[in-house]
Amino acid sequence: MDAFEASANVPREDFEFDHRPETDQSFENALAKARAGERLDVDDAIALLTTGTDSDGIDLERKEQVLEAADHRRAEVVGEEVTFVANINNNVTTACDVGCLFCNFKDAAQRFEEDHEGETEGFTKTPAESREIVRDAVERGIYEVCSVSGLHPALALDDEHREILESTDGDHSYKPPSAYEDDPGTYVEQIEAMNVDGVHVHSMTPEEAYHARRGTEWGYEEVFERLEAAGLDSVPGTAAEILVDEVRDVICPGKIGADEWVEAMTAAAKVGLDTTATIMYGHVENEAHRALHLDRIRDLQDETGAITEFVPLSFIHPDTPLAERGMVDAGATVHEDELMIAVSRLYLDNIDHIQSSWVKYGDAQGLKMLNCGADDFMGTILSEEITKRAGGDYGEFRSFREYADMITAIGRVPVERSTDYEKRRRIDPDEEPLGPTLGPKSDGTPLL
Repeated sequence: MDAFEASANVPREDFEFDHRPETDQSFENALAKARAGERLDVDDAIALLTTGTDSDGIDLERKEQVLEAADHRRAEVVGEEVTFVANINNNVTTACDVGCLFCNFKDAAQRFEEDHEGETEGFTKTPAESREIVRDAVERGIYEVCSVSGLHPALALDDEHREILESTDGDHSYKPPSAYEDDPGTYVEQIEAMNVDGVHVHSMTPEEAYHARRGTEWGYEEVFERLEAAGLDSVPGTAAEILVDEVRDVICPGKIGADEWVEAMTAAAKVGLDTTATIMYGHVENEAHRALHLDRIRDLQDETGAITEFVPLSFIHPDTPLAERGMVDAGATVHEDELMIAVSRLYLDNIDHIQSSWVKYGDAQGLKMLNCGADDFMGTILSEEITKRAGGDYGEFRSFREYADMITAIGRVPVERSTDYEKRRRIDPDEEPLGPTLGPKSDGTPLL
């Protein structure tokens, strides 16, 4: 019986994991360390995430103490600014055969083959189509294009990689572009296509980088060097999910392990690329796994210093295989969401920026997270496909006017930023019209 079969129809708290949310550390001691600014350990994080393991459930009074400590730390580290970026998502393809059980973005790759009978709701964009989409968005004023895609069997790193895959037999899931209705090109061609007029290209997750070196003996540095030469500017630290392999064995057994994720991120940093980091929580994992994940991210930042922001992603469950197969019946609670943001701020003492996702939390709760330790409020995104296909319903676009109004409503300062946070522009909420100014072709005109 494999990990999935053993875990079907098991409530989250009943999964038989080696790591359990248990600690001898008292909540009071952990909170005192957090308030004093001391570096926390995994036991401290477990105590804070659970509001103490001495009783079941979340103690709401203790939770508020954690949120208050995190908000105070946020004010000390970054002040009252709330940042956001003018960006667009341009995901290249939904074709993917990895089979992650938390994902409904993917479509089985065989559905895209020339001889497949029937239709698919998914898509594959050619490099020319990607370039057209990004060029239009750049003209409208975006600073960044973010691209995170499925692992299309025909996608190779570049022409050399394609030649290797076509000339060797092996378990590398490769099929030539001629087998499919639409040719995604290579990763290098897609990055070159999106590299329009100096826009910032934020792409190539560790999982995609693994796909881009399959069938070779290349290291991750080789992959990222070629991508950087093509125009890649920074790497999204998604595909992290939970960086504990006993959880990955359940929710994404076909994905790279936690160690290899860290290896890829370390290589991206060595090449000179900035990175972000994420956690996807609220599915089968428990608070001990969340704490261990935070510890790995902090260690990675200690080593590389390349992580510009940490992004907690609350699992959206309704239309995912985990829900359809009876393995989960809900995502994280609001209390868990707030504690995840807060403990991320308190634990990650070497990462300045914690993001609140309005796509995951909605507007009202997303704003609440800005008082729980978060200081960044995502981006305009213009198109959002991954969360929407999983059952999310909080929208696909956020205007500068909406940002200015929402952020000032909670007494904070709206700030347009670059991807790396180095360029900043404080926004006057009384300004009309209100649009981006940091992008290569932005002039203050509203995006829409």
